Amino acid sequence: MEDALEERMHDVRPGDLLVAAAHGDQQAWDALVSRFGAAMWSTARACGLGAADAEDAVQAAWLRLLESMGGIREPHAVGLWLVTTTRREAIRLAGRRRREHPAPAPAEEPAHAARTAVPDIASAVLDADEAGRLWRAVESMNEPCRSLLRLMATAPDAGTQRLAARLGMPPGSVGPTRARCLRRLRTIVETREAAR
Repeated sequence: MEDALEERMHDVRPGDLLVAAAHGDQQAWDALVSRFGAAMWSTARACGLGAADAEDAVQAAWLRLLESMGGIREPHAVGLWLVTTTRREAIRLAGRRRREHPAPAPAEEPAHAARTAVPDIASAVLDADEAGRLWRAVESMNEPCRSLLRLMATAPDAGTQRLAARLGMPPGSVGPTRARCLRRLRTIVETREAAR
């Protein structure tokens, strides 16, 4: 029963899910969480947050969505909105943690270090853009690749047995499926990069 509901909600466009969730449809809300939660979690972790802070950033992004549901100008892009909001929350949390627990000053910095330092924000923007392109490529994939790659990103320590149980496949299939999915993902990313 739950699988059938999940399958039905999987076919609903994100903008329609957002509208339904705004009108109190719990199944639509659950579908949004299922569809975008992994990308949000990965985004928060990619900003350098630990598990607890990443969870806080994701929760804050969901709260912002709840507060802003009626004001989102492009409901069809709710996934991008959620990932962007998660990134902002993660950066805000990371900044607060740095202020609360500053890193000890280095004993002595080389004279050339100030001239060659690259601003952290520039690399953060580039990393976030790259992560966004990668997640869009994952989202464009068919099952079981989409779910397997999401799980690999959000639960990197999950063993083959746990992945197999979560995906409903034999444990011996996980490795070959992972290899095929990564090859497909690489092809998608390379094709999109060549088209840019």
